Amino acid sequence: MATARLLGRGGVTVLIGARDEVQGERAAAQLRGEGILAQAISLDVTSESSVESAADDISARFGRIDILVNNAGVLPEATRPVESPLDLSAFRETFDTNVFGAVTMTKFFLPLLRKSASGRIVNVSSTMGSLSDQSDPRSQYYGQVVPAYQMSKAALNGLTVALAKLLTGTSIKVNSICPGWVRTDLGGAANRAAAPTDAADAAEIVADMALLGSDGPSGQFFDRMGSVAW
Repeated sequence: MATARLLGRGGVTVLIGARDEVQGERAAAQLRGEGILAQAISLDVTSESSVESAADDISARFGRIDILVNNAGVLPEATRPVESPLDLSAFRETFDTNVFGAVTMTKFFLPLLRKSASGRIVNVSSTMGSLSDQSDPRSQYYGQVVPAYQMSKAALNGLTVALAKLLTGTSIKVNSICPGWVRTDLGGAANRAAAPTDAADAAEIVADMALLGSDGPSGQFFDRMGSVAW
């Protein structure tokens, strides 16, 4: 919502994908009330047919997209009991959304991005997916052990690198970003209470990468402070 608001205030027509159509429309209506061009799109990133249908709908109505923000994410290790740190159900649930969801979205929306003069893909990752950071005892995240989530974000970063190579020579740029530890519902009530970063502040790095100029980087990893080590 915060990213949609920031981009919308800059003149971008915002399409909000949501599994819950009522909540999606509520968010879009709120943005429209603020003078932002916003529409809700029924979309479940874990369903290939849902993503394909959404892409077809957008293609028919708009012809192209300029920005794809892959921000769908789950963290079941923090929101429900798991059998062990190697609970396979948690891994499957996490990868279905955090990794395969981004792959599916990119697969069906890439043809629409290719029609843009300056397509941008922003993969919302996490410093917890940085192998360098997770190996550094000085990191504030070193003590956090949520393997499924951490591995999913490392895999998403790998997708960023692969896509950047695949799209070399095109006008499309792909980058991973870490918005920080943000007060959202991702990690449940405990996360919302403890997280130090407001969603509006976190949205700035997403918008910066979404509106990246033609001389900007591709295949890189950033947070609000700059480059993040893989």
